[in-house]
Amino acid sequence: MSKKTITPGGGVEGVVELPGDKSISHRYAILSALAEGQSEIANYASAADCRSTLECLRQLGVPIEYKDRTVRIAGAGLGGLKQARRALDAENSGSTMRMLAGVVAGQSFSTTLTGDESLRRRPMKRVAEPLRQMGATIRAADGDRAPIEIQGGNLRAIDYTPPIPSAQVKSAILLAGLYADGVTTVHESVCTRDHTELALRGFGAKVEGQRGIIRIHPRPKLTGRRLSVPGDLSSAIFLIAAALILSDSSVMIHNVGLNPTRARVLDFLISIGAKIHVPSLQSRDGELVGDVAVQHAPLLGGNVSGAQVAEMIDELPMLAALGPFTEQGIEIHDAQELRVKESDRIATLAAGLRQMGAKVEEFPDGMRVEGKSAGKLRGAKVDPQGDHRIAMALSVAALGAEGETVLRDADCVGVSFPEFFTILDRLRGQEK
Repeated sequence: MSKKTITPGGGVEGVVELPGDKSISHRYAILSALAEGQSEIANYASAADCRSTLECLRQLGVPIEYKDRTVRIAGAGLGGLKQARRALDAENSGSTMRMLAGVVAGQSFSTTLTGDESLRRRPMKRVAEPLRQMGATIRAADGDRAPIEIQGGNLRAIDYTPPIPSAQVKSAILLAGLYADGVTTVHESVCTRDHTELALRGFGAKVEGQRGIIRIHPRPKLTGRRLSVPGDLSSAIFLIAAALILSDSSVMIHNVGLNPTRARVLDFLISIGAKIHVPSLQSRDGELVGDVAVQHAPLLGGNVSGAQVAEMIDELPMLAALGPFTEQGIEIHDAQELRVKESDRIATLAAGLRQMGAKVEEFPDGMRVEGKSAGKLRGAKVDPQGDHRIAMALSVAALGAEGETVLRDADCVGVSFPEFFTILDRLRGQEK
């Protein structure tokens, strides 16, 4: 496992354009495979998770070319997928496993989905249950964990409310709804990211939605498209946080996805004192895309709970790691979902921050990280437990510590943002 030594201090300054959004890349690839005709996806995410999706689609018989961050997919059509010769390996990608579960539930053959050790620990009952209600036969390991075998077939339309708000579960149901015998409806108590609905409409599906109710009509003709993926806001948040922590910092991030169901994190940061503005904004392929400018600023601190959690689930580790740099600290509740991500993100982040001298109180559904009054962070040896978002959050926190920090298993950032350290070093003037 690789180690990374992080030297604190300095500032971040410059202009950067980020790799494509991970969430959108997954969805564009899957729908391109189900469409008729050729699709071309520019700025496809460099994340390992998104390469896993492409490889699984190849195993289902879809011709795919990937070169220079552009993906060309010859769509198989809704009925054109072929049975894979072996289990589809989603590796570390929960998005790949859950969304493809919805797709293969509508096929006439059996498919097994598996992943790495981390993914095999993550709960799949939340997606297996609605797919069973639709008529798929599903066998899984204890606790409905992967490997998960899905025998597809004729699916029934359902009216379903996920017990835990989840864009991945919603997406799996909507994708399965493409193969159902009527209109499938998903109710959301909290509006989760809507990339799937936007992409489905763009490819030609009939999707209706209002006030947390999404309906998809079956058997549309999906048509291949030319698309461009905006930069990943969930990756940008680490660079934004670095600029907020380090004095004399000013960063401009071009062409970032600013979908309203994802951009709440910027509203939260602004509410606690961050100097962030969006000098340009446009609509592209149904998604809002803009430039984000951020400058160093003192942060007050604040609380995250309720509906905010689902809206900022991927950004919560970085928000918590900002706690020691705020006046009042950061407190998070209603985020028990963090317990079943790539790691137990509450426990893993709390352990890493404590190693660095932070005062952290852990709750079953979240944590409280004390502010500046608890003292300055110090360099330490920290272990992200193979979790990419924890690794990046601790790395950014280390920039504001006293003394060097050594990060174990630094390569795990490649799951979502392989260029993280290279871009961060460049913005700090430390490019090798």
